[in-house]
Amino acid sequence: MTAADQPVEGLTVEEADLSASSAVRPGPDPVAEQPDAVTELQTQLAERTLDLQRLQAEYVNYKRRVDRDRDRVRDDARAGVLTAMVAVLDDIERARTHGELTGGFKAVAESLQRALAGLGLDRYGEPGDPFDPRVHEALTHGYDDAVDRPTAQTVLQPGYRIGERIIRPAMVGVVEPSSAGGGIADNGAAEQASLDQAPTAEEGSQPSAPEPPESDPLVQEQQESAVQEPAPQVAHSDQAGQ
Repeated sequence: MTAADQPVEGLTVEEADLSASSAVRPGPDPVAEQPDAVTELQTQLAERTLDLQRLQAEYVNYKRRVDRDRDRVRDDARAGVLTAMVAVLDDIERARTHGELTGGFKAVAESLQRALAGLGLDRYGEPGDPFDPRVHEALTHGYDDAVDRPTAQTVLQPGYRIGERIIRPAMVGVVEPSSAGGGIADNGAAEQASLDQAPTAEEGSQPSAPEPPESDPLVQEQQESAVQEPAPQVAHSDQAGQ
């Protein structure tokens, strides 16, 4: 008899058998259940990470949108103020042209121009600049062989811009090579000549007159003989009357 089969002191035989059977029966293995718990925790961690990443992306997009709207509002407000100051700058420029910008008025004008330049207002438009329809407005047009492309020969009114935003286009007089105008005129003359030479629809629709058919030599000889036969008869009748 082994030690497991010996009855324990203080227990009956039935209780001893029950305790021995419970000692032999295997219980749940914690090592076998551990992988399932780890997999579930990893799944939850991945879901929470995706949620945090989504929230972070939404916040970044919101911050960018707010910054862009704030910059747009600031640029619009600055453009509105500087647009109103362009008329003042025109008056200052006219006063400088007529020699009236002197003394304290000159110092104030220069200080104002520096302040507006510090706010981003840029003046542009000089004689000889290449003509650009995006930033220039042509008021006059002419031809000059001294240039090789459309050029702003005269600046009637300077332009102003803030960065890439045009506050007012420059008013200029444009000249271009005379060869460009001659080429256009030659092309127009060639087109007119081709139109003059081309037949009209009515002329093309009228059928040409048919040519007279060639006469048969035998028929022509018979006709000539028929015409010449009465002549001797007339002559004979005249002799009979005499």
